[in-house]
This record gives sequence, C-alpha cells and structure tokens, in this order.
Amino acid sequence: MDSFTGKLAVVTGGGSGMGRELVRQLAAQGCSVATCDWHADAVAETVIAAGESAPPGVRVSSHACDVSDEAQVLRFRDELLEEHASDHVDLVFSNAGVGGGASFVNDSREEWERTFATDWWGVYYCARAFLPLLIASGDGVLVNTSSVNGFWATLGPGMPNHAYCTAKFAVKGFSEALIEDLRTNAPQVRVAVVMPGHVGTDIVANSMRARGLPEPEQMSDAQVLELIPPDAQAKLIKAGLLAEGASADDLRQMLARMAADFRNKAPLSAAGAATIILDGVRSGAWRILVGQDAKTLDEAVRAKPEAAYDYAELARMARPNA
Repeated sequence: MDSFTGKLAVVTGGGSGMGRELVRQLAAQGCSVATCDWHADAVAETVIAAGESAPPGVRVSSHACDVSDEAQVLRFRDELLEEHASDHVDLVFSNAGVGGGASFVNDSREEWERTFATDWWGVYYCARAFLPLLIASGDGVLVNTSSVNGFWATLGPGMPNHAYCTAKFAVKGFSEALIEDLRTNAPQVRVAVVMPGHVGTDIVANSMRARGLPEPEQMSDAQVLELIPPDAQAKLIKAGLLAEGASADDLRQMLARMAADFRNKAPLSAAGAATIILDGVRSGAWRILVGQDAKTLDEAVRAKPEAAYDYAELARMARPNA
C-alpha cells in the first residue's frame, strides 16, 4: 500500500491517544476515516481536529461504540458503510484498549473480564465484522494493536498486569495465526500486529473512566482506597513513592500525577507512535514495534526467554554496556 489517498479506514479507540493521531494523520494523507470510541464527546473532538488538516473530499465520521459489545460493533459497521456510501473498507485499526484487572489473585472477576473483553474480544469482534469488507476492497489491511505486554507479561517487580497482558498475548497470537490463514484463504488481505512500548496516551485516565470513576480530584475516599488498597500503599511506601501516613487527598494527588506523567513524560508521543504505525503499514511490515523501549525489550526477551522475569538479568541484557 504505497498511499492512503482515496482509501477508507476504520479506527477504534479514536477518542484520544494513538487512535486520535491515527485518525488525524490518515485524514491529512487523503484517507477517509470512520472512528469510534465509547466516549462519544471525545471521538467527536477527534473528527473536528482531523478535519482541520484533511484535504477536500476526505470524510471523517465519529461513532459511539463499546468494542467489547459485538452488537455495538456491528451497528458501528453498518453506520459507517451508510455514512461513507461504501461497500468495503481498506484498513481497520483495532486500537481501542483499557487497563485494569492487574491481579488475577486480588482484583474482582468483573474488573478482570471487563479489561479482557475490551482488549481481546474487541479485536476479535472487529475482525469478524470487518474482514469481509477488507476482502471486498481487494487490497485490505487489518492492523491489530497488541503491546510489549503481548510478549512480556508484567510491568516489572511488584507490578502484575494480568488481564491486559493476557489479552495482548491473545491479540499477538491471533494476528500471527492470521498470516497464513489470509495467505491461503484471503490473499487480498494482510495483517499487521502493533506492539507499542510506553507511549504518551491517556490510557491511565481512560481506564479509570471506563470503570465509571470520576477524575481523581473528585473521587470519594472509598473510590481512592479501591484503586490503591492498603497492600498497594505499603508497596508504594517501600518503594519511596508514597509517604508514611498518606491521606486520601495525598492518594488523589498521586492518581492525578500518575495519569499526567504517563501521558506527558513518555519517551514517545502518540503522534510519533501513529507515524511509526502508518509507516509500517505502508512498508508491508507484519510486525511493528513502536518505540525504542519496545525494540530493546523485544531483543532481550527473544535472546533469552527464560530470563524474561528475572528482572536483574533482563535489565543487564537490555543494557549490555551499562
């Protein structure tokens, strides 16, 4: 795919972060886009931003959709085909994702399954809904967003990330298994799997919103303690990240700071990540690592898989000259 001009793309999770930047950059390059998000106001803002740099003739539409609900995905598909007067789509970026369900041991089943449903079933439902339309395009590309947590199932010492990692491993395996399936049965479509490292997005804040929580400053004491229970506070204190005897207000400030720092202090911006993804799609890559941290971690884990969870050894391999 040498150019996105004149194509029609689908982008899930377009309300912020990489999704918003994918929409904006695709539109700027002459590609019409249908984008969805569970947050209708946010995705509507994306459409306005994308329209500012889109050339004449490019149409960008916003749709409210929770990708963990197959009925909503099918409705989104039908809406966009009608709005764009099309019988096919050329690109599908399954980008929507949330965090949560970090511990299979301690967190609720409801939270675990809600995270898994968005991060895995959302990808699956979109593939089911849009694959026939990609086949109809004659030159379709399915782009599934996994993560470094699709090959490294943790955030590091004392930081399990179970539901998210499980889902991202599923996305990676599903996408790789599609390579030969599509070659054999639908050669007019190819698949790419995207594995970002730390990218500056609002996933921390959005994950709290997806759980029905307000902004950290407006959370009740009970809501704050649900997010940072006493055992988690003890770990933060031990790591020097939280003072002894921290109040609920201290915890609220920490949550707000964590969300802002994840977005603002990342080594790679959402715009930079979107550029890497689109360059990879154009080049025909099936495996797109996003960020130097993703490349470094991938090399270390692949070199010695049995050391993936020996953090000291993994760090040594990642920084051989340190």
